[in-house]
Amino acid sequence: MNREELKQILPHREPMLLVDEATLLPDGTAQGKYTVRGDEWFLKGHFPGNPTVPGVILCEMMGQSCCVLLAEKLKGKTPYFTGMDKVKFHRPVKPGDTLEISCRPTKEYKGFYFTKCRGTVNGKTAVTGDLSFAIIG
Repeated sequence: MNREELKQILPHREPMLLVDEATLLPDGTAQGKYTVRGDEWFLKGHFPGNPTVPGVILCEMMGQSCCVLLAEKLKGKTPYFTGMDKVKFHRPVKPGDTLEISCRPTKEYKGFYFTKCRGTVNGKTAVTGDLSFAIIG
């Protein structure tokens, strides 16, 4: 899915649409990608002279990539984060980097969805975490 196709399932719009493309794989996992251009709003003050993608934005990028896993359930509904657990930041993500995200579902329970995510840059882990969502109609 490209950005326009993602807009069919995600409620996010620029400047908060933080996935350039995403794919649901036959094994039930999802992959997302975002290339940091350098002119994003979240880099302006984080940090002057040393722009680095904030951790909370990395979590949002992973969360939006996860929504591809839930695409069929999202029609006309909104996904909300309900939790972030075991999130770890392994290396900074900078302008020019492409964050490649892999997500897999781990559990579904009474309308809550749980996932395990990993974001890499050039094959090196940048961020990992377990994310959970509720889908509200």
